[in-house]
Amino acid sequence: MISIPNFTFTSVSNSQKLSPKPEQKNEVIRLSQVWAGYDAHEPILEAINLTVYELDFLGLIGPNGGGKTTLIKVLLGLLKPLKGDVKIMGRSVPQGRRYLGYAPQILEFDRNFPVRVNEVVRMGRLGKRSLFQPYTKKDEEIVIQALEKVEMLDLRNRPIGELSGGQRQRVYIARALASEPQILLLDEPTASVDPKMCSSIYELLLKLNEYMTIVMITHDINTMSSYVKTVGCLNRRLHYHGEQHITPKMLEQTYSNTGDI
Repeated sequence: MISIPNFTFTSVSNSQKLSPKPEQKNEVIRLSQVWAGYDAHEPILEAINLTVYELDFLGLIGPNGGGKTTLIKVLLGLLKPLKGDVKIMGRSVPQGRRYLGYAPQILEFDRNFPVRVNEVVRMGRLGKRSLFQPYTKKDEEIVIQALEKVEMLDLRNRPIGELSGGQRQRVYIARALASEPQILLLDEPTASVDPKMCSSIYELLLKLNEYMTIVMITHDINTMSSYVKTVGCLNRRLHYHGEQHITPKMLEQTYSNTGDI
């Protein structure tokens, strides 16, 4: 018997947020017949074909071990595909990854580690500088702008260990924004975040999506479905039609025999 998650999708209150993308949108990410993994004999991703258009807000769901984080690593250039082609902004991954900003999951760390919010966000500027080059006035201005966008400027001098999970996630997003990306990659941005802060993070992402493409991995299906523009289901193979709704067939193909809920 097939085990499929019992998802209840939240209704969308603002249809304009999920309006179909115009026909002439530019491609920002394209994967063509991509196979990837850590062992050539047991690939984690199989025959992935995906086209993401500018200003899309794509939510990727799927069971644990289905390849979602592996896909992010391929886009970031941390894992080279076994075969297939990946283009970011029409360029190869080594050339195109400079257009990407990445915000990881909230990770536990030593809360006594002496690093402040603005110092964490400043790390997002490392890729824009030569080795050992000091931070410039422009770097500091961009850090301030990034903190303003995530509404964390007032806490810029606060040790990050004193922040809540939701506040830390905003700081990680600000760090990604400090790299001045055109595409934002998010890995479980609302994991371990209380429902109120979860909603505020999604509202923040909606604002960012007005001028930035977003690709997000999540298990938060019920809430996510009210915000994203398109949804893909990934379990080694990708089931994606460039639409906002998830069909029962997509869920069956993705979660069949996984027992994941």
